[in-house]
Amino acid sequence: MMSPKIQTQPQPKFVVDPKSSDDREAMPLPAPSQDHIRERAYQLYESRGGEPGQDEQDWLRAEQQILKPKR
Repeated sequence: MMSPKIQTQPQPKFVVDPKSSDDREAMPLPAPSQDHIRERAYQLYESRGGEPGQDEQDWLRAEQQILKPKR
């Protein structure tokens, strides 16, 4: 008589100790959404008095400000 094969569940590759908060603090923050960058670019546009023609510069500046690591 043949014995049935026992199927096992795959084991997780990484186990996080729930007591350790250091692991969670070291994780990178999610990238900001385009909506967040768009809002900041619009704020920059308004702060310039609403002058048209610099939308690309506003967008790039907003990205730099938002993505800049805070210390």
